[in-house]
Order: sequence, then structure tokens, then C-alpha cells
Amino acid sequence: MLTSFFVGLGILLLFLLISIPIPFVFGSVVGYMTATTTVGMKSLMLWALPQMCSFVLLASPLFIVAGTLMGGSGIAKRLLDFVDLFVGHIRGGLGIVACVTCAIIGAISGSGFTGVAATGPMLIPRMVEQGYPKGYATALVTSASILGLLIPPSVIMVIYGWVTDTSILACFLSTLVPGVLICILMSIVNMWWCRGFNLSVVSRAEILETRKQAIPITIKATPALLMPVIILGGIYGGVFTATEAAAVAAIYAIPIGILVYKDLKVRSLYVLLHESGIMVGSIMAMIFTGLMLGQIYAMLQVPKVVADLVFSLTTNKYMLLLLLNIFLFFVGMVVSDTMGMLICAPLLLPLVKAIGVDPIHFAAIMGVNLAMGGITPPYASILYFGMKVGKCEFSEIFTPVMSFIVFAYLPVIALTTLVPSLSLALPRMLGY
Repeated sequence: MLTSFFVGLGILLLFLLISIPIPFVFGSVVGYMTATTTVGMKSLMLWALPQMCSFVLLASPLFIVAGTLMGGSGIAKRLLDFVDLFVGHIRGGLGIVACVTCAIIGAISGSGFTGVAATGPMLIPRMVEQGYPKGYATALVTSASILGLLIPPSVIMVIYGWVTDTSILACFLSTLVPGVLICILMSIVNMWWCRGFNLSVVSRAEILETRKQAIPITIKATPALLMPVIILGGIYGGVFTATEAAAVAAIYAIPIGILVYKDLKVRSLYVLLHESGIMVGSIMAMIFTGLMLGQIYAMLQVPKVVADLVFSLTTNKYMLLLLLNIFLFFVGMVVSDTMGMLICAPLLLPLVKAIGVDPIHFAAIMGVNLAMGGITPPYASILYFGMKVGKCEFSEIFTPVMSFIVFAYLPVIALTTLVPSLSLALPRMLGY
């Protein structure tokens, strides 16, 4: 059994390195494992298919559609203008605008890619005009965009709650405080960087002119600002579930984009829905094959073997948490956040329960680690996407990205791990 597991793991890593699409990677490992163990492919498929027909899981593709529509409907632009109204005149304030805007967009879409796609084309050129280096501007927008995986609602928290049978609302709340802390630390790091940039300072006359536009800008932004209020208020107020909230968000973006902001046309709506469909299809195929792989591991008692192996090294809770964080850091470096969650959550949950870690606390630990993987090479899918949007080279973006990782993400990972109340206080307030 162990031989099949390690060979399968080798196949997984090899196929990832040669860039085979993830559903085929999972499918290949499943095929090998069923051929070399007593687990049958038919039984796996019969088990996995009903799991896919899940009302809870439906939230994931609906949030992806909502995020895509938000980027093309003008909602992101109005949010950017509104936040810029308050801090845009401060030296380095445009960088803070980037952090806050991406956090707000994360509260709507639940996706890191949406933040880059929705704000990057508008925000990066504006930052360059003000004197920010293009590589730094791209790094900031890209690094802030993965807040979409932490600020609720979050797609990866939907998946974690689903595969571990944990309350999804509690998982949403568990990453809220870490996400806000990362946003604050990124804003501080941005101000430190800005000391060395030759930024154009907004004149007093321009500040006064901006204040005159405060009311019109706020009025224009009101429909966009209502979107997170409706979604989050509805979820936490018990009006509708996370899945229903995702559907409301997707439907809400269409009339706002067509009738209010008039940035969304029928033709562009078709293109956006087509793009969403391709992304959703790929993700659902990955989830289906990932479910089968996870079930094989469960049937072969791999989680128990892993737990016994780890406990043979040390029984100290904090050393085990350090090892888990290092492991999740490397997982985030080589696979997507969704794939990492699908594989690692059911595999590691028995281990963390054995050392007394609450499943909701572990949701936050996994969320912050795997979100950081989106900008940590070699996988770094969001980082590479940001480079395309910002039209810059890896050498230009690498140093500032590493500064955000070292001074914003890693401290929050440490705090999230060592101070459980950061992730558990809000869920407990609501009775979870």
C-alpha cells in the first residue's frame, strides 16, 4: 500500500512539473492506484458522482461567475474610485487603495484571479503615472489580490467546509481577521517602499477638486458597495445560504452592469459567461478526480499512516504545527489552492484533531498558507497572471513580492497558527 502511495505521489509531482492539466494528473494517479491496489474504479466513480451533486458545492462555480461578471460590469472601477476618494491624495495612498480595493473585491468574488483581472488593467497604469515602478505596481496588485481567498466569502473555504464536513460560514469567518491583518501589513510595507519612489504629490487644488466630487463618486459607487453588503449581510443574517448568496451576486452584477453603469453589453456578457464556463468546467473536473483520489487515500488509511509517521518524529504540538506549516507552504508552491485543499484537508484533519487543533482553526491555517502559494514560485499561478496583466518581467516583480510574503503573509501565518482566537473568535461569537 505504501509503495503504491509513494509511486502515485511521484507520478503526481512529475506530471505537475511537465505541466499536464490537473484533472488529467489526478485521473492518472487514480488510474495507477486502482490498478495496483484492491480499490475499484467503478466503486470510486459511484461514490464521487453523488458527492458532486451537492447544493453546497454549487457555491464555488457561482462565485466564479459572480467575480467574472463583477470585473466586466464596472463594479470594480466604481469601488476603486470610491476608495481612492479617501486615501488617494496621500503619498503612497494609491498603493493602499490597491490593497483595500482587492480586499473588497475578495468579499464579493472569493477568487484571487478576479482581483487581478478587475483592478489590474485600471490600477497598474494609474500607479505608473503617479511614479510607481511598473514591477512594483504589478507586485502590489497581484499580492493584494489573493486576499480574495481569505476575505469571505472564499471559494477555497467552501471546498474545505465541504470535504471536511465543517460549517462553511464558520470557515468564512475564520479567515476574516487574518485577511484584514494581511491587508494592513501590506499597506504598511507599501508605505515603506514608497519612501524610495519619486511619486507625484497631489496638489492642494486637486485635493479640493476631488472633495467636490465626493458626493457624485459616492452616489455612483453605492450600487457597487451594496453588493458586499447584500451578500455578506444575507449570509450572516441567515437570509440565505452561501450558495444562494453566490447566485444573488451573479444575478445582481448583470442589471447593475447593463442598466446602471452601462459597461456591460450583451456581447460582452456572452464572452464573460463563456470564460466563466470554461473555468468552472476545469475546476469541477479537478474536484471530481480529486474526490476519487482522496477517497482512495481514505480507504487505504493513508491519513492514519501519515499521522503515525509524523507522531514518530515528535509529539510536541507546536513542533507539529511548524512542520504542518512548512508542508503546506511547499504544497502551495507546487499546486493550486483548490488542489491543495482537496488533497490536504481530508489527509491532515485527523492529525490536527489528534493534537487538539479545532477544524475551524485549521481552516484558517490552511487558507493563509495555500493563498500565499498563489504568489510563491514555482506554481504561483496568480503571480504569473499578474505579470501578463501588468506586462512586466519576473525580475521586476520578484523582490517586491518577496517583501510582501516575508513582512505581511509569514507574520500572519505565525499569528494564525499560534493564536487560535484570531480565527476562532468570530465563529464563536455566532455560536460555532
